[in-house]
Amino acid sequence: MRQLVFATNNRHKLDEVAAKVGDHIKLLTLEDIGCREEIPETGCTFRENASLKSHYIYDKYKLDCFGDDSGLEVDALNNEPGVYSARYAGTHGNHEANIDKVLARLAGEANRNARFHTVISLIWNGEEHFFEGIVEGTIRNERSGAKGFGYDPIFQPDGYAVTFAEMTMEEKNRISHRGRAMEQLIDFLVIGSSGH
Repeated sequence: MRQLVFATNNRHKLDEVAAKVGDHIKLLTLEDIGCREEIPETGCTFRENASLKSHYIYDKYKLDCFGDDSGLEVDALNNEPGVYSARYAGTHGNHEANIDKVLARLAGEANRNARFHTVISLIWNGEEHFFEGIVEGTIRNERSGAKGFGYDPIFQPDGYAVTFAEMTMEEKNRISHRGRAMEQLIDFLVIGSSGH
């Protein structure tokens, strides 16, 4: 079975992707390969950041790998928080403060349209490939649900009456931005590894 490194330290992302990959590929973490440093995310777009992550691992360890960058884009906020989603309120990974900032900036705003956007950069056999996933939705006025992570408690995907944080991981994975991008990546790997 081919091995593939996922260039992230985010446990929630790892769990989501591992559930999606199943038995197709052996997923390795940064911890598995002994990478303890923080990979820089200095790009201005999701694509640039995803590429920075995968190249960092490939250049240093020469292993097949992928990196992703994802974020929330809110129409009324000129697509913020975007690439700054994890550190929108100033501190990286402070989900509660990030949610508070989005809700405060949307107070009284009628247009609450938003989307989650993921770009994956895969380096496979030395070549880089990109996969993209988007899920449209709206921002709730208040939190609902305790599952998921990040902005999940305030994001209601189109066609559903619940937030991502009210869905099981399986339900979320079926429709999420990361789930959609991962399906493309898995299709590519399965077809590619079967020699087509």
